[in-house]
Order: sequence, then structure tokens, then C-alpha cells
Amino acid sequence: MRALMPVLLAAMVVISACSEQITKHGHLFRESDIAQVQPGMGQEQVKLVLGTPTTTTTYGNGSAYYYISSTEKRTAFMKGNEVDRQVLAVYFTPNATVDRVANYGLKDGKVFDFVSRTTPAPGGNEDGLLKQLFRNLGTKQIFGD
Repeated sequence: MRALMPVLLAAMVVISACSEQITKHGHLFRESDIAQVQPGMGQEQVKLVLGTPTTTTTYGNGSAYYYISSTEKRTAFMKGNEVDRQVLAVYFTPNATVDRVANYGLKDGKVFDFVSRTTPAPGGNEDGLLKQLFRNLGTKQIFGD
């Protein structure tokens, strides 16, 4: 029995290492928090109820606060996949009072890379630096031979 105990312990460690891990990022709200935001509230009141927004923007004559959260599942060393994303948008009138509140999910948007740090070139021309520098090499010049 004593010889079997280390084998069972090792098996339990291996099995537990393969269990699914759930990671949540961003703002996590209860429905009661969201229900407190009512049309006519000011921006500071919204910040007191929901906290500082993930990002803000202006649209038309008004502005908006966005609170973003996501849930990712990952198993052992495998790449994780996003299973849920919630974006709570609070839209404000030009007078800085709440106009409406919208809740968007993963099905409402596109998945895109926030951190790629690349900017596409106009017209889709992705020539490298060396190709751009030497592209006219060997072509006939307007002035001279």
C-alpha cells in the first residue's frame, strides 16, 4: 500500500494540472450596479456607481464611457480562448447627463488585436524599407543618362 501511495499522488497532480482555468479581466459588475445608472445622472455620479471607465470617447455632440470585461478559458499549456466579452456603454447627452445605457456582448462585435502595434499602409502596399529605398534602381532616369 505504501508503494502505491506515491503513484496515486503523482496521478492526482497530473490530472489537476490539466484542469480548466477561467480568467476574468476588466470590470466585473452585478446587475444591481448597472440598474443604478439611470437617464439624467451626471458623469461623476456614473463614476461613483461603476468606477473609472476603461475608455471614453465623444460621438456627435455627446460622449460615452465604455466598461470592458472578458472571460477566457485555458487548459494547461494550451492557448486560451475568449468565451465571453461584455462592453457596457453609457452614452451621455451634450449636457453631460446619461442618455442611455447599452450592454454589448461577444456576438455583437468583431475580435481584433488591440496590441499588434501595426498600422496598415494606405492602399495596402506593405513594401519593406529596403524595397522602398531601392525600387527605382535600374530604371531610366528623367535627367541624365
